[in-house]
Amino acid sequence: MPVTRVVDHGTAKLLPDVDRARAWMLTVDDAPQSYVDLDEPTYLEFEYARRLAHVLDTVAPAGRPLDAVHLGGGALTLPRYVAATRPGSRQDVVDADRALLRLVVEELPLPAGEPIRLHGADARAWLEAAPAGSADVVVGDVFGGSRVPAHLTSDAYAGAVERALRADGVYAANLADGAPFAFLRSQVATFAERFAELALIAEPALLRGRRFGNAVLVAAHRPLDVDALVRRTRADVFPARVVLGEALRRFVGDARPVRDADAVPSPEPPDGAFSIG
Repeated sequence: MPVTRVVDHGTAKLLPDVDRARAWMLTVDDAPQSYVDLDEPTYLEFEYARRLAHVLDTVAPAGRPLDAVHLGGGALTLPRYVAATRPGSRQDVVDADRALLRLVVEELPLPAGEPIRLHGADARAWLEAAPAGSADVVVGDVFGGSRVPAHLTSDAYAGAVERALRADGVYAANLADGAPFAFLRSQVATFAERFAELALIAEPALLRGRRFGNAVLVAAHRPLDVDALVRRTRADVFPARVVLGEALRRFVGDARPVRDADAVPSPEPPDGAFSIG
């Protein structure tokens, strides 16, 4: 049966998938947040989750445990994925909505024996206090409703990400925007100040400005496994492009890095952009 509960930042619902025995969709204020299959944690329903998983698959040899930080908890889809594909990984999940974390672990228990630590805290504040050079990968997937909060879009936030990562660490963030891409372009420009290697993963229709949707920003100091990322994203049911190098610089154009004083949330999605039912 569906589960509905008022949490710290809205009304959360866990909706069962009638086609999969132990699969659930999480919504907050009717905006889809996560999908998880407890019997098959490597099954990823949402396209953006699959693209984040492609990054996680390519940051280290298959099966090697990672020290991972997940900013934004949702239904803990990606922590479950990492636990299944890289057993023994040490994972920290940070979400400001403590009541939502409690709901998820009560109704959708985490795999036993895996070192997954949950922190009810602001993502940036937690990251700024984390030990320097402690993470192999940081995943950013924080939305207040359907928008990325302003304080997670600035150069100071990018600096906190860089500080927490090891020298060969990788950052991957789920972002949302539509043409003319002022927000997305500014985010690439902001992280380009800190990181030498960047890529953007998105559907061609989004990049052509035909719709509003999700894009994954990837940033690192060392070369990314671009060939592997391209193979995986092309093989998806809804194939995506990996944009980097000169093509990414053209996309960014004259966009400027974001400072704290100028930071704004990501744009409000148009009606129906992220709806269900």
